[in-house]
Amino acid sequence: MVLGVSYQAEAQESKNYSMWETVLLTPDYTNLKVFEENMRKHNEMYHKNGPHKAVVYNISSGPNAGSLIWQMGPMMFKHNDSRPEGAHDIDWRDNVMPYIKKIHTVEYWTQDDDLSNTAMLAGESVKYPILFVRIMELKNDGQYLMKDFFKKVSSTIKSMPGDNPWGLYYNEFIQGNLGRHVASVSFNKSWTEFDKEGPNFKEAFEKIYEKNSFQDFLEARDHLIEDTFDEIWIYNKNLSGD
Repeated sequence: MVLGVSYQAEAQESKNYSMWETVLLTPDYTNLKVFEENMRKHNEMYHKNGPHKAVVYNISSGPNAGSLIWQMGPMMFKHNDSRPEGAHDIDWRDNVMPYIKKIHTVEYWTQDDDLSNTAMLAGESVKYPILFVRIMELKNDGQYLMKDFFKKVSSTIKSMPGDNPWGLYYNEFIQGNLGRHVASVSFNKSWTEFDKEGPNFKEAFEKIYEKNSFQDFLEARDHLIEDTFDEIWIYNKNLSGD
């Protein structure tokens, strides 16, 4: 699985790119009040602005429900050279870590700026506080299909009427058998949007790529993707560095 390595090199060669560090963690449920107070103070002190700004999400569905995502960015790798240290590390060690039950993984996700449809977000975490996250494991022998497949997804979403904020993200480092290779994110203003019948993706797809082409698209998906799982992330303003 070379996706992470190859995309990392491509990102570093470009002048600018958008990347986020994400920490998947489970708090100590017996000390949630103290954890929340200390996490909020830490983020307000050290992660309020710029590339080191922190945003926290509650995971409310899927295999990681009950855990949190601590997310820093948008950033580039070079910003790790100037990330807070010293008093920051002491505060994290003494006031945050004792109230964390487990840190599951730390990952770097880079946005495909060309394919993503996120211009309308403009940093509006509160405007779109509910994220529908689909994490995909790709097949080793199907990766040649990836560029064309997601290009078609992107062009279809962008062709639909109204605002349809959607992002595509690549995991920068190989995750062994975790299968967390690519993620797509749909941004929502409320839970009510999940009850509404939105634009028909198949219909929009075939307007671009001709009638009866959707079946070939589904077959390409099956050759490309080994497995998927979905999560809902909910923006936690209280814990974020806003």
